[in-house]
Amino acid sequence: MNTTLYKQMMKVNLKGFMNFAIGSAFYILLMFGLYPSIATSASAIDELVKAMPEGIARAFSLSGFGSAEAFISGEYYGLILVLILAIVCVQVSTQLMAKLVDQGSMAYILATPTTRGKVAFSQAAVLVTGLFMIIAVTTLAGLGGKAWFLGDAYAFDTSRFIQMNLMAFLLFFAVSGISFLVSALSNDEKKALGISGLITFLFFSLDLLGKISDKIDWMRNLSIFSLYRPADIVKGQGDILVPCMVLVAIGIVTFALAILLFRKRDLPL
Repeated sequence: MNTTLYKQMMKVNLKGFMNFAIGSAFYILLMFGLYPSIATSASAIDELVKAMPEGIARAFSLSGFGSAEAFISGEYYGLILVLILAIVCVQVSTQLMAKLVDQGSMAYILATPTTRGKVAFSQAAVLVTGLFMIIAVTTLAGLGGKAWFLGDAYAFDTSRFIQMNLMAFLLFFAVSGISFLVSALSNDEKKALGISGLITFLFFSLDLLGKISDKIDWMRNLSIFSLYRPADIVKGQGDILVPCMVLVAIGIVTFALAILLFRKRDLPL
């Protein structure tokens, strides 16, 4: 890895990472702050959730509001956090590779005493570090929100909350790897952004549609988002080890391919 490049690109992107992290932390604290008032009518809301079509509840990870982590899962981890991290992965991966090639800045970086492999690895490390920062701040904010707003008055399973954050990180480690691969192979910033966004949106849509109806449940098998199931984690259902291993493998393979192919590809003059 080129340490100088890593530090410089972290400095360039740090403000953006922190903006997303602070926004995520603020939102999850808001959810924890709202839960005590929600808990007083949790049973009535649970009945409303049960009255919904099963597919709708599955699609948006609504697992009831009997516990704080169930409420957070449905209101934040099921959709909002997914959208935030999807934007980060697609946007930052494009800025780190395709944008530099498109603007000609990559030629100046490669003119320094370094290699293409080190440049690509350093940029990948920036992306993963930023993703980790957002998840870490979100997790710490959630634990702080639990202590501040809930105390010992409400049930909260900390281990399941941490598992949700781990799964969110690994899902978007895989998504960021795919987006980084697209960016590493692109000469045009807008094209890379469009393709990465389309792939991410397609994966999300296939998973969403598959959850809505059992007749098209097979669509979920085509999406890596099917491995991310916050509602199941809250309920203590299923083993997260295999999904974690699959997501890690996808991320490592796609990042490795991006670095390898970037080393061998022709760059525009």
